[in-house]
Formats: sequence, structure tokens, C-alpha cells
Amino acid sequence: MNALIHPTYFPNIAHAAAMLHADEVTFEMDDNYQKQTYRNRTYIYGANGILKLSIPIIHTQKERQKYRDIKIYNEENWQDNHWKSLETAYRTSPFFEFYEDELHPLFTEKADFLLDFNFKCMEAVLDCLQWEINSSKTETFQKTVEDKMDFRYLANARKEKFYNFDAYTQVFNDKHGFIPNLNILDLLFSEGPNTLNYLENQYKYL
Repeated sequence: MNALIHPTYFPNIAHAAAMLHADEVTFEMDDNYQKQTYRNRTYIYGANGILKLSIPIIHTQKERQKYRDIKIYNEENWQDNHWKSLETAYRTSPFFEFYEDELHPLFTEKADFLLDFNFKCMEAVLDCLQWEINSSKTETFQKTVEDKMDFRYLANARKEKFYNFDAYTQVFNDKHGFIPNLNILDLLFSEGPNTLNYLENQYKYL
């Protein structure tokens, strides 16, 4: 199976499960940027429940812009803020210290284009898990595809359905219970090397 997927700001559990199940992952490269999607936002588990992390972008007068042309607004100190949020949320998790050295550079090195940065985040996670994927990139946009499973809808945060994913132990379980389909870092920091085993069993819920 070939899966067609939008690169996002760290894949969530649904994205990652679709990627793991695919024989080849094709990344959508020629679409128009859309607001309120996982292209520039992600969700983690904070002390007060779900916490949204958003990458600020530079808005232009153009009605439509290609995703690949979207630039990050770096006048805000968003990278430092996002890293501090991750530290606060996951410092006490079982595997945060195990992976932090690989992930921390993402939040210290300036990023210019959103799409490029999202690929860096994905590559960092793949490295942490020693997970190799067979991947390709689109050259033109197709509204409908016949030779691939179209998972591009997974990037739409506004119309996301509820996924009944298997529960795993999260840092603040005792406060707010299990929260499914968060940023894959939530799973990585909680399950460590067992992350891929967990993802293998979640595809059935997509």
C-alpha cells in the first residue's frame, strides 16, 4: 500500500500509524496552504490537559499560497517557548532524557520555511526510532488519487474524528485520563523503543 500524506509539525498518532502501515509514503508537496491544520500546529499533554503548540507564519496579501512557500515568522521566540513547553510536560516521562539531545536542536536552529522544518521534525523522530521509510514526493497536485490511500485528510485539525486508540501511560493520566492522537512525541517519551510496536496495532482504528 502506498499512502499519500501531508507533512505536518510532528506527525500525530494517526499520521504515524498510517506511515508505518504503508509500503511507501508519498508526501504531498504541491498543495495550497490551509489554516487550522496540523501543518503548523500540534498538540501535547500538559499539566492542564491538551496544549496546542502553533508555529507562527508570515501572512501575505496573496489569497492562496503553496504550502512549500510558507515562511515562518521568527520575530516571536516560538522555538524556545515550544521547547520549554515540551520540557515542562515531559521532563518526568520515562524517555524524555533518552531522546532530548536529538530533538533539542530543532528548537535552537533557525527555521525559515514551514515545510522544510516539518520534514526536519519528522526525520528527527525517524532517527530516534531507527525507523526507515520508503518515501517519495509529489510533483503535481491531484485532488483525487487512485493508486494510493489518500490520508491527506489527517492534516485537517478542524474535522478530526475521534480515534479509539489503545491507551498507554501518559504523564498526567491521573489528572485527565488518557488523551488519544496527540503529537508522536507524547508516545515517544512515554513508550520509547516500544513506540513502533504500539503504532503497528493502531492502524485498524483509522
